[in-house]
Amino acid sequence: MSRLETYKEKKTKTPYIVMGLSISLIMIVSSILLYIYLLPSTESTEYFQAESDIIFEGEMMSTAYVVDDAIYFPFSFIQEEIDSSIVFDENSNSIIITTSNKVLQLPSESLTYFINEEPFKLEVPALVTEAGERYINIDQILQIYPIEVKLNDETSAIIVQKHGQTLLTGVVKDKLNEHESRLRVEPSLKSKYVAELDGNESIVIEKDDHSEYYFIRKENGIAGYIKKNSISLNKPTTVNLTRDLRAEQRMLIDGPINLTWEAVYSKNPDTSTMPQMDGLNVVSPTWFSLKNNEGDVTNLGSTAYSEWAKQRNYQVWAVFSNDFDPEKTHEAFKDFDTRQKIIRQILQYSQMYELDGINIDIENVNLEDGPLVTQFVREATPYLHEAGLVVSMDVTFISESENWSKFYEREKLADVVDYMMVMAYDEHWASSPIAGSVASFPWVENNLERILEVIPNDRLILGVPLYTRIWEEKENDNGAIEVSSKAHSIEFVREWMNERNLEPAYDEKSGQYYVEYMDEKEQAMYKIWIENDYSLQKRAQIVHSYQLAGIATWARTFGNEGAWTALSDSLKHIQVTQK
Repeated sequence: MSRLETYKEKKTKTPYIVMGLSISLIMIVSSILLYIYLLPSTESTEYFQAESDIIFEGEMMSTAYVVDDAIYFPFSFIQEEIDSSIVFDENSNSIIITTSNKVLQLPSESLTYFINEEPFKLEVPALVTEAGERYINIDQILQIYPIEVKLNDETSAIIVQKHGQTLLTGVVKDKLNEHESRLRVEPSLKSKYVAELDGNESIVIEKDDHSEYYFIRKENGIAGYIKKNSISLNKPTTVNLTRDLRAEQRMLIDGPINLTWEAVYSKNPDTSTMPQMDGLNVVSPTWFSLKNNEGDVTNLGSTAYSEWAKQRNYQVWAVFSNDFDPEKTHEAFKDFDTRQKIIRQILQYSQMYELDGINIDIENVNLEDGPLVTQFVREATPYLHEAGLVVSMDVTFISESENWSKFYEREKLADVVDYMMVMAYDEHWASSPIAGSVASFPWVENNLERILEVIPNDRLILGVPLYTRIWEEKENDNGAIEVSSKAHSIEFVREWMNERNLEPAYDEKSGQYYVEYMDEKEQAMYKIWIENDYSLQKRAQIVHSYQLAGIATWARTFGNEGAWTALSDSLKHIQVTQK
């Protein structure tokens, strides 16, 4: 080979050698950069940004106020996370807490607080205000709520656990390297770390929302991410704390409740003329009502009536109503002091007439005042329970009417009282422009199924009508049909039909017997959807079908002997057949 050929060959190979060296250099540099990129972060950062952070259900929720060794929780935290029923009363400048048997009043900056109006002295105030936020001394709330509070001396973190809370715990594996044992801000080794874990250290797993990492918390409250293979899991545990926050509701009637309301408008009935009412076990006279804006209560009670009821082994659950006045309701219920005034009077009358229960009947309320009604019931119930009284409350079916339905906070109320009574009537009310049943069976069952979504069936009493409306349809001078009605007793309707030789027929649509009559002289059409022993038996059977607590009838004076027998038999599981 000539020297020229050798030179040409070397010249040809040189670019490949340079290219190979360049690629090798790039690979070395890339490897170094990749190694640097993948190298776990050694940079640390602080976890807590403030002292006395409250940690609850895996989150830093708020900051406590600590003064003179007393720990105060923000009112907003208690209301949002522990007890939504807690309220602040502007008029008395107090926080009000209610349980099944206690009403606590915590006045602002005071060294005295009250349980059921009894004063108790404190070393430090139960309630303080700091930087515009209200704070509650946890010594008071620990007596009430099923929570546990742990203050960590190292970090000043305050860890709160609640009864029924499920905890997933674990142990840090031994012999982890320093990178594996660091608690990261993000689920990545490149993230800054907030703490280092020791081998065999106990931790709580707060979140499992990443495929490779747990979000865990140390006993001192510091939390962060660590790889799952660094943790050995324990079996889940449930926090078990006992407090008397919501005691079990009392069921003082043996078997289904069979109640009738006694409508008392001015004076009580003559008990010597009262009929025997088979199967009845509760009478509910409408004795008490809201008199004025100041919280005075009208009293129509009768000792003679109570004595008569006791002789027949009837319990007496007297009615307290708001007089169906939205303005009086707002004014009387908006302040704690006025609510307490009403409750004191009801308690006094309950003792005077030896009552067994109170039936709360609040109707026609402005929508925005619904929470005030709930708060009144929350505050009244502990006192009434303490006095040994059964507490029931009347509600309507769920509808779009603001003043007659939407204002009720049914689910919250059901959590407070012993029984809820649904007034399952007036599908077609007195001034309805269309004639129809007072309570057709499809209407009752459809609405009942809806309300049972928010009220437990074993605490719901079905309110049923004893009255029947006789509807009149008559043409006026302008040729239009005017519709009117009057409510009558079972006996009156029976006699009215007998006088006209009318024979009712079964109406499939309403599930009741129906009759209509054309009065040629009056030029009026009369229509009646009949309440009788048959319809009452069917209504009582609904109690069994839905496993309800019982039945309540409006009102006693509309019934007759056959009505009481029909209800009693049906509540004893005697099935009804069409007749």
